[in-house]
Amino acid sequence: MKWRIPKLSFGDYGMIVALMGLCLLFSILTLNRQSGFGADAEDSLVEVTLERVPDGRFVLVVGADNTESGAFAENVFEKLVQLNRNDVELIVGSPRDLRLALDSLREKDGSLGAVLTSGDASKWLVLEQIERNYPEFSGFRLESPRERLWPDFLKASNLLAIVERIVVIAIIAIGMTMVIITGGIDLSVGSLIALSAVVGATVVKSMGGPDASGFAVALGFAAGIACCGSIGLIAGGLVSRFKVAAFIVTLGIMMMARGLAFMTTGGFSIDQVPDSFVWLAQGRLLGIPNTVILLILIYSIAHVFMTHTRYGRYIYAVGGNAEAARLAGVPIGLVIALVYTVSGLTAGLGGCLQASMVRAAAPNMANMYELYVIAAVVVGGTSLSGGSGRVFGTLIGAFIIAVIQNGMNLLGIKSYAQMFTLGCVIVLAVLLDKARQSGGFKALFLGR
Repeated sequence: MKWRIPKLSFGDYGMIVALMGLCLLFSILTLNRQSGFGADAEDSLVEVTLERVPDGRFVLVVGADNTESGAFAENVFEKLVQLNRNDVELIVGSPRDLRLALDSLREKDGSLGAVLTSGDASKWLVLEQIERNYPEFSGFRLESPRERLWPDFLKASNLLAIVERIVVIAIIAIGMTMVIITGGIDLSVGSLIALSAVVGATVVKSMGGPDASGFAVALGFAAGIACCGSIGLIAGGLVSRFKVAAFIVTLGIMMMARGLAFMTTGGFSIDQVPDSFVWLAQGRLLGIPNTVILLILIYSIAHVFMTHTRYGRYIYAVGGNAEAARLAGVPIGLVIALVYTVSGLTAGLGGCLQASMVRAAAPNMANMYELYVIAAVVVGGTSLSGGSGRVFGTLIGAFIIAVIQNGMNLLGIKSYAQMFTLGCVIVLAVLLDKARQSGGFKALFLGR
């Protein structure tokens, strides 16, 4: 009986299964003892404080800034205040903030009854040295929620970091998906991110800088997006009208856009922006982060466009067989110009989001992003030979790339090893695509 290699079957749900498998893998590998969080842990800590710390002795509720322990500390503090515990002080920040609070309490001749903390803040060295450096506070209680086994990967702060990291790449990958489906490539998106951010920040700076209005910020972002969209239109025109290879055209534009970004700023960052500058990437609408709303909205529009419109079908037709599409009356030049324009527009929007996230624009930002975007598209199932691919597959591919990078960061894997792993993932994705087209791995390797 001959042993037969089964044909490759990696359907629409295959990438979702792969993503879930990666999440499960990194959850197992990052399983550690964690301080408890949530309402039950908060109530338990409040109860212990009321029972064991007499009135008149100060209670310091400590958390690290921008972490789960910070939110936990704020909730515990509010519950103690609601229960009429007045000798309570909230410290959410860094170890330095805790030292300043202890120094202030010592100057007031106050009595320290307890320090309540959790998560990252519970590991601060200053907590271990309070009795040695502040002998007058000896006998205080150091209370933390009961520890539990929980993966570092599944911490809320870590999952939020994955979403924040993926949003720019995922949005740009929409335009890249359309380009690759037509059989092209766009290497300029990383430089266009920097150019868009610089143009937007420059407009805001010229209209008042830190005192600029929300309208000025919107105008700056619109200018950055329009600039990149225009460059994408030029690239598409060169590819379609003059039949220049997309690789060469976008490589040249990549260098020109990066050069323009440096020329615009003189090589310096622009951070003279108002508070409203960060609303696009850090704001919320009805309690939902703007980035999440934007991601869902743009992917929904792209999905409808690609599956239910004439030009969406034209894009697949051009990538599948350009000559047959031309004979069928498809305006090939217009379609190619369209996809590169969309790629430029999404790169421009990504640049605005990136600048809004960090509240600054720099000409050297988004280096190597074009490779991450292409990786997301390829891993998401879009064929580099053109003619097939789905935008929602690209979204899953972007999440797969982000989860792999995040998981390796949590495991302490070196950056060069991460680059090697990401390269392997891309090559494997390409092999899977070729095997699917060839009818299985056996046909691929036997050259059938």
